[in-house]
Amino acid sequence: MLKAIIENAIDGIITIDDRGRVESINPAACKLFQRDQEEVIGNNISMLMPSPDREQHDEYINRYQRTGDPHIIGKGREVMGLKKDGTKFPFRLGVSEVQYSGRKIYTGFIHDLSREKEAEETLREYAAHLEELVEQRTLSLQQSVQQLQSAKEEVSLSLVKEKELGQLKSRFVSMASHEFRTPLSAVQLSASLIDKYAQPFDNPNISKHVAKIKNAVANLTGILNDFLSLEKLEAGKVEASFQIFDLVKLAEEITEEMQMVAKKDQNIIYQHTGIESMVRLDPNLLKNCVINLVGNAIKYSGENTFIQFNTEIKPGECMITIQDNGIGIPETDQKHLFEAFFRANNTGNIPGTGLGLNIVARYANLMSGKVDFKSEVNQGTSFTISFPLA
Repeated sequence: MLKAIIENAIDGIITIDDRGRVESINPAACKLFQRDQEEVIGNNISMLMPSPDREQHDEYINRYQRTGDPHIIGKGREVMGLKKDGTKFPFRLGVSEVQYSGRKIYTGFIHDLSREKEAEETLREYAAHLEELVEQRTLSLQQSVQQLQSAKEEVSLSLVKEKELGQLKSRFVSMASHEFRTPLSAVQLSASLIDKYAQPFDNPNISKHVAKIKNAVANLTGILNDFLSLEKLEAGKVEASFQIFDLVKLAEEITEEMQMVAKKDQNIIYQHTGIESMVRLDPNLLKNCVINLVGNAIKYSGENTFIQFNTEIKPGECMITIQDNGIGIPETDQKHLFEAFFRANNTGNIPGTGLGLNIVARYANLMSGKVDFKSEVNQGTSFTISFPLA
């Protein structure tokens, strides 16, 4: 049983006599040193050592036998081994003295440290790399601080030109918004033509990617519209043009239009309350408000959901309500909801500019209306626009 244990041990086990000659070596040690038992047994153990341990090993044994000073006996230490092909490897060596049949033999227990050393080297390299990154990051931060300081000084100097820059920005936004429309229209047209010409091939991949192109163009168009609307509002170019129109007819048109862009199995349910349907408001501004709110309801609600769209006309007041059961708005964010470029912290990767509700509130205000809402996280949101009617 003892022989089976030694021969199947994971670590190497070697025994030598008091002259340093190998008496036994187990298979694990043979594998480590790339030697056969016949090559090692009977030879001096120093054949498995690189210099300078090779030349000094016999002196270690002689000194111990003369003085009794256990330089390595009974202690563990890290040493280097020499394989048959000349390569060196690290291992932990533990040597014990054994009295056997009236003589002394020494047993060495060998644990290969190659993997541990490789791991340590990897850690050292990683630590050195991290230090280098920290130095680079520190330098980058210092440069950023300097740049921020310079930027602060430049901003201070440019405050006197704020009005001029604001006007320039407005002109640029207006120009860019108009200029982008032409290539976006070309992309949209090309995507539609690709979809048409690809129909005979009935390839789902083509249809899928064409749909992605159309959605991307629609998103960009919506962003440009938001920026253009904001620019016009900031410049005071938007005025309400009141006229009498059929609110129910407009709402039905919006419902039909938005149902086409709804998610899978999302249903927009429209209902009107009241006998009257004619109102005196700006139909274009009102349509923009409703499309924006219904679009948000679609965007922030999941598939297989209902979006309630209600209009109500009663004496002296018109009310429009859009309610969903989507992600809701955190209470801490609700006070900032109508600020330009603000987005709630639970929107994640859902695209948006943070301008829509700001535009809705300002359009409603141009028609003497106001926007109210109720919302709970994961319970949905309800927006209501109310207008006084003469």
